[in-house]
Amino acid sequence: MLTAAINIGIAAADLTGARFVLANSVELGIPRSWLPWLAALKLAGAAGLLLSLFDAAPRLLGAAAACGLALLYLGALAFHLRARVLYNLAFPGFYFATAAASLALTVSS
Repeated sequence: MLTAAINIGIAAADLTGARFVLANSVELGIPRSWLPWLAALKLAGAAGLLLSLFDAAPRLLGAAAACGLALLYLGALAFHLRARVLYNLAFPGFYFATAAASLALTVSS
């Protein structure tokens, strides 16, 4: 639930054009037109994780959602490294860690 909650929060920041999101995307060379798409990916991952908590939804859905989020944040880490924006690398690192932990919990249970 933590991974879903933080992804909903950062997706909302993407969709509303929060100042820190816009500043970060400029530093990383990410076009503003990508933000709604990135937010949609984060929301889809969060929805998949939340739906997988119910007995009717297959665990595979949660694993796919967590894997997708982990790949998304691996891409974010790569963009930070490529642009040499290292001072805030902890944020995508934290999001990646929560997605990886959710993936591990999903496949191990």
